[in-house]
Amino acid sequence: MSAPAPARHPAHDALLTRWTDLLTSAREATAPPPAPYGEDLLTRWAEPQRRYHTTDHLLAVLDRVEELLPHVQAPDPAAIRLAAWFHDAVYLPDRSTNEERSARLAERALTEAAVPAPRTAETVRLVLVTRDHDPAEGDTNGEVLCDADLAVLAGSPAAYGAYAAAVREEYGFVPDDAFREGRANVLRHLLGLSRLFRTPEAHDRWEEPARRNMATELELLGS
Repeated sequence: MSAPAPARHPAHDALLTRWTDLLTSAREATAPPPAPYGEDLLTRWAEPQRRYHTTDHLLAVLDRVEELLPHVQAPDPAAIRLAAWFHDAVYLPDRSTNEERSARLAERALTEAAVPAPRTAETVRLVLVTRDHDPAEGDTNGEVLCDADLAVLAGSPAAYGAYAAAVREEYGFVPDDAFREGRANVLRHLLGLSRLFRTPEAHDRWEEPARRNMATELELLGS
């Protein structure tokens, strides 16, 4: 007897509409239809191995992108939105090539979906920027995407605690000592950046609480 299909996310239909509108506006041709691509992406984001990198994370990043875009002059907002959809579309916690595989998926899907080559290439590049969240100075597209992706770090203490717990659950196969070491290295890398958030709006809103949250987690990991 096959396992029951997972319940659809409450925002599934709204997200599919957002995807359809985005793809329609981001390309020059009307075929192939956009919905199957959106359904495939939403299926990926709902995979059972995910605990933090879920549909909720996708929705949060999409929303943060929309919050930031009015405050910057981004060269290609559509590419940023597309990259948000694809940035963790391939996600296996025991692999270190998720961004590369997500970028390849974006390249294949967007090319097939008739998105112009320059926009497809920019989307692929942006997905790869999320490997280290350290866009080059002046890379406004990359800054918006990375800031939106890292906004979770600036949540309330309770929200940040839930995020950290979900990350630990996602890596449940890793022994405690190894996880603490790896997680501490990630936090030190982020804390070592001169700016976590590159856009002025995100920096003003999120830099201080994010650093406070991560410093607290790092201290707890060492205790």
